[in-house]
Amino acid sequence: MPSLVESSEGGDEGESLRYEEMEDDNVSPTDLSELLKDGTKESHDRAENTQFVKDFLKGRIKKELFKLATVALYFTYSALEEEMDRNKDNPVFAPLYFPLELHRKEALIKDMKYFYGEDWKEKIQCSEATQHYVDRIHHVGQHEPELLVAHAYTRYMGDLSGGQVLKKVAQRALKLPSTDEGIQFYVFENVSNAQQFKQLYRARLNALDLDKSCKERIVEEANRAFRFNMQVFDELDKIGKSLTEEAQEGGLPVHDGRGDLRKCPYYADKLGKAAPGCPYHAAMAMAKQPLVQLILAACVAVAAGAAAWYMM
Repeated sequence: MPSLVESSEGGDEGESLRYEEMEDDNVSPTDLSELLKDGTKESHDRAENTQFVKDFLKGRIKKELFKLATVALYFTYSALEEEMDRNKDNPVFAPLYFPLELHRKEALIKDMKYFYGEDWKEKIQCSEATQHYVDRIHHVGQHEPELLVAHAYTRYMGDLSGGQVLKKVAQRALKLPSTDEGIQFYVFENVSNAQQFKQLYRARLNALDLDKSCKERIVEEANRAFRFNMQVFDELDKIGKSLTEEAQEGGLPVHDGRGDLRKCPYYADKLGKAAPGCPYHAAMAMAKQPLVQLILAACVAVAAGAAAWYMM
């Protein structure tokens, strides 16, 4: 997501990390944090300019699409945090292990319950693009744990930066509750100051005992992580184009009559339930009945006669 810096609020300072103990203003161009920032700038710019992200930032996001994006995040962070837990004592990753402050899986479960109900696990599935991302994270965590640094950096630093902007956009555009239901993913309760925490995180990055070759591989993997994200964004953008405009305030989305009925949001939502079919198709079916056509023709004739009388 775009890295637009904005400090987060809230959280219990008693449970928050003491950020100041690791701050370091003496940054070198060869430090990993600087190599990552400079080495991923082009990828970052491309990701920020994908159609999905641009539409999101403008508040043009359908609720169904936002739900699917949240599902993608759930599968991504489940994989990432599983591998982080696996490597929490590994020297190449341990200094970046902040489960209390950063882990997002539990927050995403709350969002899943809000959008899909208590049986949310039965209603979601991992998309193709997300699965490729998940597979790569598992491979790295199990075979090249030093590269896990790249995925953690790309995700969490973005969440603490641009993610906070997206939270406000989603809350406003989708009319989500002010109590943060549906956007718990963006709420870092145990990070009282996002900017200071990011300074600490970068200091920990720079303190990792890595040679030049390993740092280069981490930067390369971070760019790869950006590409995975862009593939997910492109997938969501394609899905978004197939969705009809949703009725707001709990209204029912209506199929436009074009394409496969099975893609109708109303039909998909009611699939397997005892409920009437898509309103559009129900109306069209009725209109084809001879009696209904006769009544409609009579109404048109009466209306035409009235209009002619009025114009005289």
